[in-house]
Amino acid sequence: MSSSGKPSFSAESVRVAKILGGDISQSHVVNGFVALRGLETTLTTAKDAKVVVFGCGIEASATEAKGTVLMKNADDLKNYNKTEEKKMEEIIKGIADSGIKVLVAGGSVSEMALHFIERYGMLCLRIGSKWELRRLCTATGATALVRLGAPTPDEMGHCDHVYQKEVGGKPITIFSQADGSKTSKLSTIVLRASTSSVLADLERAIDDGVHAARAACKNGKLVPGAGATEMELSLKICAFADTCPGLDQYAIRAFGKALEVVPRTLAENAGLDQGKVLAALVAAHANGKACAGVDIDAMGIDGATGVCDETKVYDLYQSKASAFRLAIDAAVTVLRVDQIIMSKAAGGGGGGGGM
Repeated sequence: MSSSGKPSFSAESVRVAKILGGDISQSHVVNGFVALRGLETTLTTAKDAKVVVFGCGIEASATEAKGTVLMKNADDLKNYNKTEEKKMEEIIKGIADSGIKVLVAGGSVSEMALHFIERYGMLCLRIGSKWELRRLCTATGATALVRLGAPTPDEMGHCDHVYQKEVGGKPITIFSQADGSKTSKLSTIVLRASTSSVLADLERAIDDGVHAARAACKNGKLVPGAGATEMELSLKICAFADTCPGLDQYAIRAFGKALEVVPRTLAENAGLDQGKVLAALVAAHANGKACAGVDIDAMGIDGATGVCDETKVYDLYQSKASAFRLAIDAAVTVLRVDQIIMSKAAGGGGGGGGM
C-alpha cells in the first residue's frame, strides 16, 4: 500500500525466467526467485533455510602486496597448505554455526571452500550477475556482503524451500516462499515455449500486463475496449462536425474518421471482413450500444457480424487518454509545420508575400 492508501507495487517485483522447450501451458508462477543454473553442491534441497549472500567469491583472498614464499622442503609446503585450509575452515564453520543452510556467491567458489561447505551440510549457488543477486536479496530479505565471514541476524535472509529442479533438461535452482510470506517481495514467472521467438513474445506480453496492472493501481478507471471507445468517439466527433459551419467541419470529421483505424485494425488482425465489421459496429453504436466492440472470436463462424454488443474487454482510461493527447499534439504539430513552410516567400527575390 502507498502512503495515500492505494494499492501499489513495483514492476521489478515480477521477474521472468525463460526456458526453451515444452509448451506454453507448462508455464507457471513461483513465489520467490528462480536461478537458471544448478547448485554447486551435491545437496540439492533445504527447507526453512537461512540464506547468506556474498557479493564476492568464496575463496582465499589475495594479499595486497606481492611477495615470494620460500619453501625449502615438502614439510614447508604441507604447513603452508594446512594454514590456508585452516583459515578457510574457520570461515565456513563460522557461517555454519550461525545457522546458515544456503550460501550464494557473486563470484567463483574455490574447490577448498566447496569441500568445507559440503562437510558442514550447506547448499552453495553461484550467481555471476549483480542484478540477479539484487533480486535474490529482494526475494529472501538478505543483504549482500562484501566480506567473507559469519553474517549478523540482520544480514541473513530466509527461504521456506530451496531446491534444484531439472526443467527441459536444464537444472535450475528455485527459492520458493510459502503463500502469505512477508519475507519475499518478488515473484518469478517461468515461461516455457518451443521457440525463442515465442518466448520473446510472451515476455513482452507479460511486461505490458505488469505495467498495465501498475498503472491500474494508480488510476483504476476503465473504458470499454475492443475498439468500442474509438468508435463511440468517432460518431460523437462526426456529429459535432455537422454542427460546425465553414471549412472546420471537414477537418473535424476527418479526425473522427481517423479513429476508426483501431476497430478496423482489430478486425483485420482477427481475419474478419473489415467492411462488414465496421458497418455493423457503426450501426450498433448508432442504436445506442456504446459498449459494442470487435469480437475476435467470430472468425470462421458463418453469419457472425464480428461485433459483440457488450464487450468484455476493457482498457485503462489513463493509457487511452494519454494516447489521444499524444495523437492530438502530433497532428497539431504537423499542421503548424505545414503552415510555416507554406508562409515562406517563394523564390529568392525580396518581394513576395506568403500564401
